[in-house]
Amino acid sequence: MSTDPLGPEWAHGPDGLRTRSASRVVVLDDAGRVLMLRGCDPATPGSDWWFTVGGGRAPGEDARVAACRELREETGLDVDPAELVGPVWVRSAEFPFLGARCRQAEEFFVLRVGEGFTLDAAGWTDLERESVSEWRWWAPADLAAAGTTYYPGDLVRLVAQLPLAWTGDPLPIV
Repeated sequence: MSTDPLGPEWAHGPDGLRTRSASRVVVLDDAGRVLMLRGCDPATPGSDWWFTVGGGRAPGEDARVAACRELREETGLDVDPAELVGPVWVRSAEFPFLGARCRQAEEFFVLRVGEGFTLDAAGWTDLERESVSEWRWWAPADLAAAGTTYYPGDLVRLVAQLPLAWTGDPLPIV
């Protein structure tokens, strides 16, 4: 069992940064709202941001399969990988977390669900229980107007541009 507070999927890159691959899911309901989690860095009091569902992939784990696993663990929603659209976006994010500088290569998928879905946090890890304080369905306009930090930073514009079906290559985002 790994004692690394970041988790076993993190490795050290050639430049010394902690690195991992991740799958994220942009969950949209019938009203066009996006499901977001509110997180913090337990090592940095006062830190606060909103982010999409998702997390690290095990070495060799398929991105789509990992997205479904993360969706199940973080929301309780169990879907077939074929139900996901995408990947629609890819990005490399660098950030501090738990006292380490981290780099995460992310692939984003989209899942559309009916209204009324309620999150089930039973599958959360100890770190998620410590670092995630809230979940919420955000109308993109409300998220943009809230004056809060969210990731990816261009999420509101990107969600507005999502087609109902995705047949192209993933769009690189910041």
